[in-house]
Amino acid sequence: MKKQTVIFDFDGVINSYTSRWQGAGVIPDPPVEGIKEAIAEIRKHYRVVVVSSRCYQPGGIEGINAWLKKYDITVDDVTDEKPPAVVIVDDRAITFDGKTEGLLDKIKSFKPWNKKS
Repeated sequence: MKKQTVIFDFDGVINSYTSRWQGAGVIPDPPVEGIKEAIAEIRKHYRVVVVSSRCYQPGGIEGINAWLKKYDITVDDVTDEKPPAVVIVDDRAITFDGKTEGLLDKIKSFKPWNKKS
């Protein structure tokens, strides 16, 4: 039976992204603590695919693949195409609950996990 897919964003989810943007293939920061182990566990049940805005720029996919290899993190694919998935793991997402009331306020007040005080 084919495994379902879970999409992971790269920056701020797998890569700690503390140095901010330095170019598509320039990734100086270490992994988020525990992410290697979490992905390994998730891969026992799901196919893990990395989709990142880096992937849309020259050198981005290659940079991510090299970084993953450096930190010995195994995923099933790194791509610039969002495949069908059961869930997306992203540090910059709002879960839509079917209610549009207050959605603009949620967007305006949103902060990723590493920016909350």
